[in-house]
Amino acid sequence: MRIYRRLRVRLTKRDREELDGLLSGGIQPVRVLLRGLALCQLHDGKAVAEVAASVRLTPKAVREIGRRYENAGLDRALYDRPRPGAQALLEDTQRQRIIAMVCSDPPPGRARWTVRLVAEEAVKRQLVPKVGRETIRVLLLHHDLKPWREKNVVCRRVE
Repeated sequence: MRIYRRLRVRLTKRDREELDGLLSGGIQPVRVLLRGLALCQLHDGKAVAEVAASVRLTPKAVREIGRRYENAGLDRALYDRPRPGAQALLEDTQRQRIIAMVCSDPPPGRARWTVRLVAEEAVKRQLVPKVGRETIRVLLLHHDLKPWREKNVVCRRVE
């Protein structure tokens, strides 16, 4: 078993007031509240194992919260870093060309565009090297296009 040095977290007066405000009201993510509670208890002089048991985190997580506070401050201790997200599958020009294709008439022999047909035609017309149906579906969804729907508007005849 590994022996750790005792973690001593001393919150500044400003950080303590900010934490009290965070914990006393408003809607916050649970993980932020648990990290705030852990910091407050560490500031009060409790051991890492006690804090971990009371806020239901692992001792390793509590130690990491304390270290992040000591090294980078309150915001880094409470909140995660922003994540980069997935890389875009289509470039802007490719998206625009596909949208323009969908806004035009469907190929001969077809009544309307379908998601599969859009994907096949985009590759056939060399707008994109390879594209999946889900990528096309999301693209059309973001542009509020539903070319596969035929607008059936029934009007009553007035006699």
